[in-house]
Amino acid sequence: MLHLDDLGLAQDDFRLEADWSLPEAARVALIGPSGAGKSTLLAGIAGFLPPARGRILWQGRDLAPLAPGQRPLSILFQDQNLFPHLTLAQNLGLGLRPDLRLSAAEKTRVEQALERVGLAGLGPRRPAALSGGQASRAALARVLLRARPILLLDEPFAALGPALKGEMLDLVAEVAAETRALVLMVTHDPQDALHFAALTVLVAEGRADPPQPTAALFAAPPPALAAYLGTGKNPAR
Repeated sequence: MLHLDDLGLAQDDFRLEADWSLPEAARVALIGPSGAGKSTLLAGIAGFLPPARGRILWQGRDLAPLAPGQRPLSILFQDQNLFPHLTLAQNLGLGLRPDLRLSAAEKTRVEQALERVGLAGLGPRRPAALSGGQASRAALARVLLRARPILLLDEPFAALGPALKGEMLDLVAEVAAETRALVLMVTHDPQDALHFAALTVLVAEGRADPPQPTAALFAAPPPALAAYLGTGKNPAR
């Protein structure tokens, strides 16, 4: 379980509060206006921003003493975090060994991860030779290799078209089901939340509200969400 225990995050004059829990293997969307604090919340969980108050607990353990690389999570950003001077296989290999001194068994795991996301045989390519969809798949393959119990998605598929984005969300769902990862996904698109997440957290007005069932939340949005969506819009229909 992930528990945000009276969490307060501060960045310059911005403040964000959260106090709720999520079970293992949940799929959760974070939605709200630009600048409301969705990425800030992910940064706090990932360890890039220390709490101003409260705690972030995973399975009862306080994550505060752990550096970002030591936390039980992986994070995907919009730029996919692929190093342009490394091959695709080497980029994935970093998820196993930072020095890239992979054993034969680890190299096999890299090949299997590439095959799992539909990139079999593309290991020798560099990121510049990949399409946007292929780069997204490669980043997801690295997450699959790391097999961490928490996956944070900061709009990694925002630049993709609707059909390809939906395909990537389905693939994330499959990978998360295999690893039983808890997924927190930042999105500006209600359809992404409805497509992917059983629960949604509204982030607005300095608060990340407790998770609510996604369909019910959009069917009867509270004032802050209604204002974000626009008067009369109901994406659940």
